[in-house]
Parts: sequence; structure tokens; C-alpha cells
Amino acid sequence: MFKSYQKLVDDEADGDEKQSLAEQICAALSAHASVEEEIFYPAAREVLGDDADLVDEADVEHGSAKDLIAQIQAASPEDDHYDAKVKVLGEYIDHHVKEEEGEMFPRVAKSDLDLDSLGEEMAARKDELLAELSGA
Repeated sequence: MFKSYQKLVDDEADGDEKQSLAEQICAALSAHASVEEEIFYPAAREVLGDDADLVDEADVEHGSAKDLIAQIQAASPEDDHYDAKVKVLGEYIDHHVKEEEGEMFPRVAKSDLDLDSLGEEMAARKDELLAELSGA
């Protein structure tokens, strides 16, 4: 979605198109962050032991992302730095994903955590949150 947003910026698309996509990005990220914070991080913290600082770092990264999401949601594409905020949010998320996939996930995968069950619980919660965010 971030690549699609950048294409809109490059093509000098109208503000409505950019705002619509930015809202989709923010909703998807908000739901994803909530699922991780409610379900995955507590489970990861339990099994990581001494490596639980990885979860602390991820929490801080979520805080930064949520701050940018709030700024984007409170603004419009005509506002200063709107496009820059969406771009920086994408960079934050890219960095966050690389850290989780490179450090946290491999350690959690080596634990005795039931990842299938956890994944099902997370997917169900994400669907719930997305339905709430879309007003369904």
C-alpha cells in the first residue's frame, strides 16, 4: 500500500485518492498493531525470557507508528508534511518488520509456543478489529 501511495504522490493524484489510501493504511496498521500488542507480544514475552527486550523495542516502535497514524488521520493531504508523514510511517513499518522477522520471530519459533493456535487467535482478532474500524 505504501508503494501505491508513493505512486499517487509521483502522479500528483488528487487529495481524495491519497487520503483514501492513507486511511486504509492507517486502519490496517492500527488493527495489526493491536493484535500484536494484545495477543502476540504477551505470548512472546513469556517464551523469550532474557530476550524479552525485543518485545519492549517493538512496543516503542508501535508507539512511534501510532503517533504518526494519529497525525495522518487528523490531517488532510493539503496539509504540510502529509505525504512525508505517510512515507516516514512506511519506513518505520519496514524497519519494524525487518527486526521482527530477523530477530523476534526466529526466537519465538524455536519455543514451545503453539504458533498455529496463536495465529488463528490473531487472525480472528484482526478480522474483528477491521470490522469495527470499517463500521460493520
